[in-house]
Amino acid sequence: MAYDIKVSGSTLPRGVIFTAYPDSIGENLSDTIAMLSRPEFEDVFSLFYVLPTFFHSDLDGGFSVIDYDLEEELATHEDLEALRKLGIAMKFDLVLNHLSVASPQFEDMVANGDDSPYRDFFIDWNKFWQGNGEMSPEGYIVPDKEHLDKLFMRKPGLPILMVRFPDGSERPYWNTFYQEVNYVELNADDLAGIETLTPAQVETVIGLANAAIRDKTPVSEVDFGELASVKDKVVHVVEGKRTYLGQMDLNAKSEKVWEFYDETLKKLSSYGAKVIRLDAFAYLHKEVGEPNFFNKPGTWDYLARIRDIAEKYELTLLQEIHSQHGKGLHAEVAAEGYPIYDFFFPGLVIDALDQGTRRHLIRWIDELLEKDISTVNMLGCHDGIPVLDLEDFGDDENALISHGEIDAIVDRVLDRGGRVKNLFGADGKKISYYQVNATFFSALGEDERKLLLARAIQMFMPGVPQVWYLDLFAGINDYEAADRGGTGGHKEINRTRLTAEDVEAGLKRDVVLKQLEIMRLRRTTSAFLGGLTVHDTPDHLLHMTRSNDGSYASLLADLRGHSFTITCMDEDGTQHTLSYE
Repeated sequence: MAYDIKVSGSTLPRGVIFTAYPDSIGENLSDTIAMLSRPEFEDVFSLFYVLPTFFHSDLDGGFSVIDYDLEEELATHEDLEALRKLGIAMKFDLVLNHLSVASPQFEDMVANGDDSPYRDFFIDWNKFWQGNGEMSPEGYIVPDKEHLDKLFMRKPGLPILMVRFPDGSERPYWNTFYQEVNYVELNADDLAGIETLTPAQVETVIGLANAAIRDKTPVSEVDFGELASVKDKVVHVVEGKRTYLGQMDLNAKSEKVWEFYDETLKKLSSYGAKVIRLDAFAYLHKEVGEPNFFNKPGTWDYLARIRDIAEKYELTLLQEIHSQHGKGLHAEVAAEGYPIYDFFFPGLVIDALDQGTRRHLIRWIDELLEKDISTVNMLGCHDGIPVLDLEDFGDDENALISHGEIDAIVDRVLDRGGRVKNLFGADGKKISYYQVNATFFSALGEDERKLLLARAIQMFMPGVPQVWYLDLFAGINDYEAADRGGTGGHKEINRTRLTAEDVEAGLKRDVVLKQLEIMRLRRTTSAFLGGLTVHDTPDHLLHMTRSNDGSYASLLADLRGHSFTITCMDEDGTQHTLSYE
C-alpha cells in the first residue's frame, strides 16, 4: 500500500477512504467486501472507515459503545482478513468521552455501588462540583453562574443522569449526550419480599403501580389509599427495576480509564486499524472554572497521552473537532501535528457550485496551504453537513464566508428537503444551528453534474478524501427513515441501506462510474503525492494542479456550467484526459 501524508511519525493513506456502517450495503460487512472486490472498485479505496456498530453498541448509530469486541452478526475476523487481502486498511472510532450505560463498567457500578472497582470510572457530578454551587431539592448541585455560563450543552438542561445505587441513594453522574430512563412493570414475584401483603393486595398494588408506569407518572406520587404503609417499599422495588439508555462521560482522572484506552487501542490495532478517529475527544477534559469543551491546557495533555499510547500500536490519531472557523481551533490542533477533519469544505463547495464562484473556497484552500494543515475531507458523512464550523466573528469582509451567505446555504439545503440540528444553552434555549442533515446529492438539488464536479474538486483538495457510501451512489433524502426515527431521527435521512440490487443498478449509472473513475485517478496517479497549485482565473473558473516528480494532474472547472476537464501526465510522459461536459 502506498502512503501519502506523514503526521507525527505516522501516516495517512494515499488514495481514498470509503465510509459506511457494516450493514450499509446488504446485511453485513461481508456484503460490502463483496462489492469492494468487484472490478469497478479496483485501485479506488485504500482505507475503510467502518462505523462503530462494528462493535457492540446500543444507540446513536453505534457511538454509544458497550465494548469494542466485534458485533459478530455484522462483522467477523474473516471479513478483516478479506480486507487485508484487498490491500484495504481500517479506520475505527475510539469514542473518547463516553461509554454506553450497558457497558460492563457502568453495569458493575449500578450493581455494586461504592464497592464497584468502577465507582470512579464515571464522573460523580456532585463530587466534581462540590463547593462550587448550590444543592437543588432534587439532590444535584447547580453550579454557580460563573461556571454554568461556560458549559457547552448538547441537549437542553444540565448534563446529568440520576443513577440509583444499591443502597437506594440517587446520585447524579455527568451525561453530556443522550439519556433515557425506563420503568419496568411489576409482577407478583417483585413484591414477594413485602410479607404483609395478601394476594389480593398484591394485585391491587401491581395495578396502581403499573398504571402509573404506563402513564409515565412517578409511582411515588400515586395514592395507595389503605395500603399507604407499603408505598415506600413498592417505590423502592420500582426504582430498583428501572433501566437506562444513554452514554455516560468517562472520568479521565481515573487510571482505570487510561488502562481501558490502552486495551482498546491495542485491540483496534489487532483488527487492522491504521487510523483512529477520536470521537468527542474535546469534551473529555473537565475542570471547574473552565469550559467543558476543549479547555486548555488539559485537553492538550490528554491528547498527548493518547498519542503516546497510539504510537505504541502504530496508529495515527484523527481528531473530530467541530468549532467555528473564527475561533481558530482547527489551526491550533493542526499546529500540534495532528490531522484534522475538514468540516469547512462541504459548505464551501455547496456555495461554490450554487453561486458559481470560487471566492470563498479559495480562501480556505489558501489557509490550508499557508498553514500546512493536514486534513481528511469529505462531502457527506454519517452525521450531517456542518455549518456552525463556517462561522467567523467580526467583519464579514475578512471572514471565510459571511453570516448571510452561511444562512443562505442552510436555507437552500432546507428548501431541498434537508433537516436541521440545533445546539442549546444551559437554560434550554437554542443558541445556534449545528448541522444540516441531508444526502450531499440532495443538498445539491440532486444535480448529477454538481455532484461529479464536487467529487472532482474533493480529489484535488489538500488532504485525504473520504467518501460516504450513499454519496457514491447519488443517494437521495430518505424522509421515511428520518420520520421513523422521531425527534432524534434527522440523521437517518442519509443512512439508507443499499441492497445488492441497488448496487447493481448503481453501477450502471454514469454518475457512479464517473465518480469511481475520478477516485481511481486520485489513488493511482503519483502527481497526487505532490503539492497543489491554484491558478489565477476568472472567479467562475477553478483551475487546480497537483504535481510531483515530473507528473501532474490538472482540474479546470466551470463553476457556473458545472463542466470540467482533468488532464494528467504520468512520469513516463503518457498523457490522458477526462472530460465531463
